[in-house]
Amino acid sequence: MTATALASLLGSFSSRSIAVLGDFCVDYYLTIDPTGSEISVETGLPTRAVREARLSAGGAGNVVANLAALRVGRIAAFGTVGDDPFGRELVGLLASLGADTDGLLEQKEGWHTSVYTKLYEGEREHERVDYGNFNVLSPATMEALLLRLEERLPSFDAIVINQQVRSGIHTPSFREGLSRLIARHPDCIFLVDSRSYSDDYAGAYRKLNSHEGARLCGIASAPSERIGQEAAVGIAESLYRRWTRPLFLSRGEQGCLVRDEDGLHEIAGLLISGPTDPVGAGDAMLSGIAAALAAGSNPEAAAEIGNFAAAVTVRKLYQTGTASPHEILAIGAEPDYRYRPDLASAPGAARLLPGSEIEVVTPLRSAATVRYLLFDNDGTISTLRQGWELVMEPMMVEAVLGERAITCQPSVRERVVQAVRELIDRTTGVQTIVQMQELIDLVRRFGMVDEQNLLTAAGYKRVYNDRIIGLVETRLARLAAGELDRSDFTMKGATAFLEDLVRRGIKLYLASGTDQKDVEREAEALGYARFFEGRIFGSIGDVANDPKREVLRRIMAEIREGSAIVTFGDGPVEMRETRKAGGYAVGVASDEVRRWGLNLAKRSRLIQAGADLVVPDFCQGARIVDLLGLDRQRKEQQ
Repeated sequence: MTATALASLLGSFSSRSIAVLGDFCVDYYLTIDPTGSEISVETGLPTRAVREARLSAGGAGNVVANLAALRVGRIAAFGTVGDDPFGRELVGLLASLGADTDGLLEQKEGWHTSVYTKLYEGEREHERVDYGNFNVLSPATMEALLLRLEERLPSFDAIVINQQVRSGIHTPSFREGLSRLIARHPDCIFLVDSRSYSDDYAGAYRKLNSHEGARLCGIASAPSERIGQEAAVGIAESLYRRWTRPLFLSRGEQGCLVRDEDGLHEIAGLLISGPTDPVGAGDAMLSGIAAALAAGSNPEAAAEIGNFAAAVTVRKLYQTGTASPHEILAIGAEPDYRYRPDLASAPGAARLLPGSEIEVVTPLRSAATVRYLLFDNDGTISTLRQGWELVMEPMMVEAVLGERAITCQPSVRERVVQAVRELIDRTTGVQTIVQMQELIDLVRRFGMVDEQNLLTAAGYKRVYNDRIIGLVETRLARLAAGELDRSDFTMKGATAFLEDLVRRGIKLYLASGTDQKDVEREAEALGYARFFEGRIFGSIGDVANDPKREVLRRIMAEIREGSAIVTFGDGPVEMRETRKAGGYAVGVASDEVRRWGLNLAKRSRLIQAGADLVVPDFCQGARIVDLLGLDRQRKEQQ
């Protein structure tokens, strides 16, 4: 979907009408502060003092909140609340979102509004306190609810059916009545998201996750178990044969499978930079799908919108987030997809060129003529900065802990170290200034440094650069003294490979997230700057203009029809940008300590970022030349 088409579709939501029928709940958050506790006179026990309390709409209410965030024109809620303060508060919350609550019926007897009370003390979450687990839907309420929905059915473009709790509205009698209603209106779009009753409601579309689908197919799977592509496809096909209606099988970070009358469609997951929180992602995906279906999209396009919406919400930490059209467009205009996750996690499934260590993920188009090669620097050609992670980690840990670096508990330090390592692992290959922006978020998250003592991203970058430059200077000094050789700081076979390419008339570019002056000086010191003839591009500290992306776009503007660009790099950034530019991405899964051989962790990251070819080093440069067709091109030119 183009950015223009995406913007047009999102803009059309404002003219659509969607009903949400389901289990409406309240999420009640209490922040406990022990400093306010006192001993109860009545019991002699310490009290739990609440510093902060807040309410939000949960269950089907969160679906309404997501539809409202998507700017759907009219949203109507159909469900049941109790004659209690939480019920009245819930109706007010939904009304404040712009929802029509005439279909939210109050049952005075045998019903308490469903409430999930969540108690937090620091970073610890206590046992939840729930209301509504013993609700019994009365026949009168059931009949009134179904009648009110059917009376207004012609005014809706889609109806979302939510089932959240077993003691909610979805009793056997209600399910039978709703199934008959669906059968009477075959032209209406009913979209079911049910934890327990997906097999009911014949004639409806279904959205479910892969573990729910596995259970319906009699396949045992633990919640933490990853369901692979082949198994997920089998589940989708089996359920489509059973239901014969479109279904959406969500797979978390692996995206979504859609099965409809046109066949099976795979919606790739998105590569998310930054920490994530999956709470609410399912409702965001459901709402995106529903809004797109209501706007006339086919199931495949609707799943794409749902995928974007979920990707927005998982970036919103410690909240049940929603996604606005603006936020979806920011991701969907140039999405970063997660490619081949199953292959990435299975080194044994690699297809190697016979007699080589070169893994072919996607063959190069035979008709393409390679005229331009772009190389990343650090970790691809140079190992001068090998061990940068060991410099960045303590620097970031110190930044997060601030003055508490010495006095903090070991358990706190360990949590910080784990968070820093996760940040570094996830952002390998991006500009240092971007990593430092994420560091600021991490410092704020742990809250050990006062806001006035926070440095800017540029300030943290200076602290890191001072340390890494010290490491590089020491190595360059040993190089200048003759104690070490240039080959000690370059990947095996890299220099010979570059020289061979230049002889073949290939124009070479070097692009790096390292600062411009530093990458130029280091390439000169290691003896390969001459191969690039001034086409060396480094970071200038501008977050909006990543050097790799900018160089790729510049080259693409020069490329003649029938020509191709090939990028070599050891980080996800250059793989993603090359895929977007229509080039061929060669992932260099390098072991920077040995300077030869395969790094399995890099292999996984590179394949998921879109690598078409994976090589461990340049020892087999002649095979790479042959695979890229450079020998053939040279003969044709002669």
